[in-house]
Amino acid sequence: MSNELTMYTDGAARGNPGRGGYGTILFWGQHRKELSGGYRHTTNNRMELMAVIAGLEALKKEGMKITIYSDSQYVVKAVEQGWLKNWIATNFKGGKKNKDLWLHFYELSKKHSIRFVWVRGHADNPNTRHRRRRWQEPRCGYLFRKRVQSLIIFAYTTTKNRRI
Repeated sequence: MSNELTMYTDGAARGNPGRGGYGTILFWGQHRKELSGGYRHTTNNRMELMAVIAGLEALKKEGMKITIYSDSQYVVKAVEQGWLKNWIATNFKGGKKNKDLWLHFYELSKKHSIRFVWVRGHADNPNTRHRRRRWQEPRCGYLFRKRVQSLIIFAYTTTKNRRI
């Protein structure tokens, strides 16, 4: 089997900061794996980056050739344009955010050959394309929205239970 893997990622937060989540889909040959996660207090950029990290953490093999599709210019440009290397060289001087996640990503990325592809709002891929009708919602978006919705329901239930 090939060592080429394709990853589609998406993440968001309601409120920014607020409740947020991410969705990641990995394709390796005929294999497909879906990942998602959610947080009660986070930001859009953290969730976009967490989607990538979750995908890399799920890999059992090293030395993979990975293409990552993302609509996050923050994530794509940080890697492809060398911003991350500068941030690391200057120890994130100037208050660059998400140092913890970027350093974790950097360590994971050393194990693979990674190329990022920015796509406008995931416009051209059914795995990540944004649609208006819920039943046509793309898979990555569905995964993180499902996770965020579960956090909202949990928060409402917890608040409701405290009042009783």
